[in-house]
Amino acid sequence: MSTKIITPVEEFADLLPKEYQDLVAQGPFFEKKRVEDLGTFKEIIEEHPHCAGCGVSLGIRLAVAALPAPEDTIIIGTPGCSFFGLVQTAVNYSNTAFGNQNAVASGLKRMLQIRFPHQHKDVVVLVGDGGIADIGLDLTLHSWFRREKITTIMVDNEVYGNTGGQESGMTVQGQILNMAPTGKKFPKVPVFEMAKVSGCVYGARVTVASPRKLGRVVSNAILIARELGPTYVQIYAPCPTNLKFPPNQTIKVAKEAEKDYYAFEEFMTDEVAGYLKRQEEKKED
Repeated sequence: MSTKIITPVEEFADLLPKEYQDLVAQGPFFEKKRVEDLGTFKEIIEEHPHCAGCGVSLGIRLAVAALPAPEDTIIIGTPGCSFFGLVQTAVNYSNTAFGNQNAVASGLKRMLQIRFPHQHKDVVVLVGDGGIADIGLDLTLHSWFRREKITTIMVDNEVYGNTGGQESGMTVQGQILNMAPTGKKFPKVPVFEMAKVSGCVYGARVTVASPRKLGRVVSNAILIARELGPTYVQIYAPCPTNLKFPPNQTIKVAKEAEKDYYAFEEFMTDEVAGYLKRQEEKKED
């Protein structure tokens, strides 16, 4: 994509708040940044509206730091907690109607392949659990069935966090929430398992407590989607506001989940395994 796409219109540049100007001038564009480089570039404005200790905002920051080519990437979002951070993050971003994200991403990917046939343009869906597991489940699955070459990332905080604390399909069975006072009655929707049998060539389940691992799987998922087919990453991003734990305990809660029901897991086709092996051999050369 042209550098002009991420440059403010000259006549209005001075009217932008200083922090938004900094997102362009000091963002990760056209540089090889990784999760380990967080703090050396500006990926999100400091006064974003997420709650203190928000797992979703951390998941977004880590995912953005892992983009192989942020200047050639468009993030597709949907209403929810993730939206609030993404609109103030150093990414090319488009929002959609609730649950439509994978349909919009499919169309954008096809259009970009026609417009830029000799360049890689990455289309990444980055939304919460409600957008994927509930309201957008049908469109998500059908994008996988069609083998669309997009990456779908769920930041799973296990709740509808910005509307008062309703249970989502990804809420743990028995979890008590503001608007589920007697506890959720059924298990988490097995989206990760669905991805395995619905056409995804690669998938990973990870938590915000393992940032380097998270960065690796996000980067791999996007690179694989360029060549081989749909990929899926599911990130556990606990919500202190609705799960009622102190905001400085987010990483601790995520680590505990890693030891229990949110253990790291990857799946991949034989073709993907061969692709990743060749990529590692290139690095060694």
